[in-house]
Amino acid sequence: MTRRLLARLLAVSALLLGALTVPGSAHADTEHPRQEYLRGSVAGLFLHWGQRTAPSHTSCSGWENDVTAGGWNADYWVQEAQKLHAQYLVLATFHSRLGYARPWPSKIPGSCAVKRDFLGEVIEAARAKGLKTILYMTDDPQWHAEGGNEWLNSAAYSAYKGRTVDLHTRDGFGEYSYDLFFEVMERYPELGGFWIDNDNAYWERNNLYAKIYQRRPHYTISNNNEDTPIMDMISNEQKTGMSPSYDYPQAVYTAAPRLIEADFKLPSTGAWWYDGSNPAVDRRLTLGRLITNAGSSVKALMAETAQVNGAFPSNQAAFNTFADGYLDQIWESLAGTEGGGYLHGGLTPGFWNDGAHGVTTVSRTDPDKHYIHVLTPPSTTTLRLRDNGYRVTAVTELRTGAAVPYTQSGGSLTLTGLGDWDPYDTVFKVTTAGREGIVPPAAYTMSASASASGRPAQAAADGDHRTYWDSDKTTPVSLRFDLGSARHVQYLGVNQREDSVSYARSGTEQSARIKDYRVYASADGANWGSPVKTGTLPSRRGVATIDVPAVTARHIRLEVVTTHAASSDSTRHKRLRIDEAWIGTDYAGGATTPTPNRHEAENASYTAGSTVDSNHGGFSGSGFVNTPNAVGSSVEWTVESASARSAPVTVRYANGTAQGRPMDVSVNGTVVAAGRAFDSTGTWTNWTDATLTVPLQAGANTIRVSATTANGAPNLDYLDRG
Repeated sequence: MTRRLLARLLAVSALLLGALTVPGSAHADTEHPRQEYLRGSVAGLFLHWGQRTAPSHTSCSGWENDVTAGGWNADYWVQEAQKLHAQYLVLATFHSRLGYARPWPSKIPGSCAVKRDFLGEVIEAARAKGLKTILYMTDDPQWHAEGGNEWLNSAAYSAYKGRTVDLHTRDGFGEYSYDLFFEVMERYPELGGFWIDNDNAYWERNNLYAKIYQRRPHYTISNNNEDTPIMDMISNEQKTGMSPSYDYPQAVYTAAPRLIEADFKLPSTGAWWYDGSNPAVDRRLTLGRLITNAGSSVKALMAETAQVNGAFPSNQAAFNTFADGYLDQIWESLAGTEGGGYLHGGLTPGFWNDGAHGVTTVSRTDPDKHYIHVLTPPSTTTLRLRDNGYRVTAVTELRTGAAVPYTQSGGSLTLTGLGDWDPYDTVFKVTTAGREGIVPPAAYTMSASASASGRPAQAAADGDHRTYWDSDKTTPVSLRFDLGSARHVQYLGVNQREDSVSYARSGTEQSARIKDYRVYASADGANWGSPVKTGTLPSRRGVATIDVPAVTARHIRLEVVTTHAASSDSTRHKRLRIDEAWIGTDYAGGATTPTPNRHEAENASYTAGSTVDSNHGGFSGSGFVNTPNAVGSSVEWTVESASARSAPVTVRYANGTAQGRPMDVSVNGTVVAAGRAFDSTGTWTNWTDATLTVPLQAGANTIRVSATTANGAPNLDYLDRG
């Protein structure tokens, strides 16, 4: 896709967004026409550049002279931004750690102000190439004496105001910077807006943000690390700790359609600004962050460290040149797209088979054009992911256009014969013929056992991701579907609200997503019987699918027993919010009916370090569980029984070693078969059954198999309950 075409798509999105926005509505700041450029963007270039850029200058005029003498040129930054395929630049010169310099000829004294209009030159250079410029503004005076130099001049500003103002205080600095906002708005009508770090009570008392929108209606306002409702976008700064490390959106805690940005350093080590060093840029980490953010409709603000003359250190410059050619090849799959598996539809992203991981994107203008981004390839030649109800008609390798063999069944799309993996992002283009087998929201009604005020169950079936059902921190809690008449039911689809991280970043920042669940079916909505499915959902972003043994029923009940957030996270403990939930009557591309009372191992609970693999054929479901080779490695299923009884259970396994791999079999915490033999099956593709009779209680039961030797457990496929 050409950049000219991207500009056209941005214009189209502006018209669509304007049509969807209701002036004065509760969503006026969540979705507003002024945001259309940012919504259509993929990335931005973050420039920390000021007086304290190495070598640090204490003289404002000395710094300006060295900038000019060094050959600084705004066109260079714009060209480098284009190499990164960025659509906007954020200039951070009025920064608390960089000397508070104003990169424009300010008439307001108080800190360094240049005579040459660097900001104006950047705005014009960017505008000439169709890019926007956004100005960084700080609220923080605490670094006024960093490095032993006083960077703020309270006396000069006090003389200008005709009264004493202490710029070292937050209120005094708030007044000073407040005046600067208005000076900038007056001077630069073509500026894109402000990027604020973070907030100031003086600004709030004087209604700064509303005044910005009133004076410059096209300006946007972004805030760093604070989700301030009146601002257009929240930026998430330098998040780490997720696995894989490039999957930045795992740390995002704000839900779309809110505008969301991730700002991170391209040299992932070192300062945000040039300090004299030249660290390498990790290509896999950086490209992975850019692509996973695009796969979640999150804007990637990439920070590079310009030197005094504006030039980037050689390692960053080399990366930009590399990125230019690399991104050109796959730009079609990023520009003009939204993240797949969220509110725009699309294939399911995240953790796939055999260690594979990636994201998906879907075209904004053609809902049947999808892209699969494989950032971590599988250990096999097969890639399998959930199809989210789309009927696939063609798959090609994006770079070469070569057709890719595929099959579609059981709710999954499987690509085969793969092997030439790109080191950063293998992209497949997928063409579909719409979604099928999904009951339209207008055909059923929703109710819940508990709902927060103003967040009713029906909001989970209204097709509007600006509304959602909230369980009012109640567990267990049930969400019920009344289909109007008896219908065949194959699976449930759930888009949980993406307003929490998807992993435990700390004791007080955890995932508010479904953990343990039960699914019931009823003919009359009164008599439910035993669950038709029980299980545990992993904490993952994007659409979640719950397959059920095929039933015919009018009423379906999803009971959420527990959620992932621990009690230490009082904000998210027991919190559950669902954007949309739906019923699938059949799988796309042909139905596959699960065996009744079959419990796939990949849907069970298993020892940390286990993997769900598919490299040995003949298994059922989407894969099998391969546990660590250690004593105690285990898989635990939850099964239901209508009454207390003795029942046969069958464990399907494969053991390709010459030695047996005995396991203890426990029911509800009690060992019922110690050291049960699971003998060699000859090869890993030769699956066999081990059947025994176990005591079950009425209701839910846990059945665990645990390895008793250091060889660990065999590969485990499923458990059938008789």
